[in-house]
Amino acid sequence: MRRSALGRTARLATLPVSFAGRTTLGVGKRIAGRPAAMVLTEVQQRTADQLFRVLGELKGGAMKFGQAMSIFESALPEELVGPYRETLTRLQDSAPPMTRRMLESVLTEELGEDWRDRFARFDEQPVASASIGQVHRATWADGTEVAVKIQYPGAAKALRSDLRTLSRMARMFTVLAPGVDIKPLLKEIEERVTEELDYSLEAASQEAFAVAFDGDPHFAVPHVVAHTPRVLVSTWMDSVSSLAHVIRDGSRADRNHFGGLYATFLVAGPGRTGLLHADPHPGNFRVLDDGRLGVVDYGAVARLPDGLPRPMGELLSRGVDGDWEAVAAGLREEGFLLPRTRFDADALADYLGPFIEGARDEEFTFDREWLRAQAYRVATPTQENFSNAFKLNLPPDYLLIHRVWLGGIGVLCQLEATVAFRGLLVDHLPGFDPDGLETSSA
Repeated sequence: MRRSALGRTARLATLPVSFAGRTTLGVGKRIAGRPAAMVLTEVQQRTADQLFRVLGELKGGAMKFGQAMSIFESALPEELVGPYRETLTRLQDSAPPMTRRMLESVLTEELGEDWRDRFARFDEQPVASASIGQVHRATWADGTEVAVKIQYPGAAKALRSDLRTLSRMARMFTVLAPGVDIKPLLKEIEERVTEELDYSLEAASQEAFAVAFDGDPHFAVPHVVAHTPRVLVSTWMDSVSSLAHVIRDGSRADRNHFGGLYATFLVAGPGRTGLLHADPHPGNFRVLDDGRLGVVDYGAVARLPDGLPRPMGELLSRGVDGDWEAVAAGLREEGFLLPRTRFDADALADYLGPFIEGARDEEFTFDREWLRAQAYRVATPTQENFSNAFKLNLPPDYLLIHRVWLGGIGVLCQLEATVAFRGLLVDHLPGFDPDGLETSSA
């Protein structure tokens, strides 16, 4: 384990060293007369290539951070993201598996020396791998087909070590997405590590969703069969692919269909379960051959016993109606604007208005071009953007909601899906009732 830790640190350490070399080379090229934009593009491409290659070879926090970053791919300029989009999407759906010896060690420690007696059959080749664990197909002793999620040995130590190292490299990641503050993302991931490492907590959340969506014609959630803190056994769910594959190869009809289901699950889930699925990357959303969307991985959840906050829907309604004075007052009341902060309503409309376009019309097409335009608009250092951005605060109660909202929009833009988003909000977001629309039943 000591040698493995040293190897992980060494591989991560190559990132800032190589970045410094590329940056120095870029300065030399500019002195030699190469255009600054062209040089920056080369640095970004080379940085991204090495960054995601190294992250993909690691597990723990490095892999989890890579997955978190990959859902924002659609906000990056096409000339930068094009060469490494395949690497980014691969991070959403896979990671190298553990060795057989490691597998035996974890199962013996968690289920006992006789762990094989619990299964009628156990496939040692994993069917999926992710940031802190991998999944095997098996048959439980009673004949139930199951998926066995097994945590990597040393995952806890690896997560914390990776995140500490990555936090010291935050400046490097801003090369990929100028204007994006990476440190809060890393801090939030670190805060959720303890919960995600305990599969017993995940089992409770997953079963709550499984019960709430049992028999649903549009969604499938596996039931929990057994669990320990590092092993989770669930009913097997046959899927033909994931949203990551739809992003890469899906037809227009599939993009719209599964994009609509994806948005519905994220928005409707809290009202049905009191929980928000807070890990929206596409690998967790499985495409079933009957057209349903299967949802896995409940390690990260936000507990919302009353569903999504009603003020969120009310503020969105006022924004759609164009009452930005009321929006400013509501933001102040909810803690998004600090008490003594002054904020011009017209400036607020200019700054936030474009982000709520999806709630204005009956249907909205989310696409990369739209998201890039918004990312560029708020990241471009004008006097208005600078002052507005630094006046907005994010209350702790909204941290995970904010993550899911932005991440979900990022995935919808990757899918380039046309979604009846306004109606979805009317049905499932408490307080969202622009123009006095009557809400239909959930």
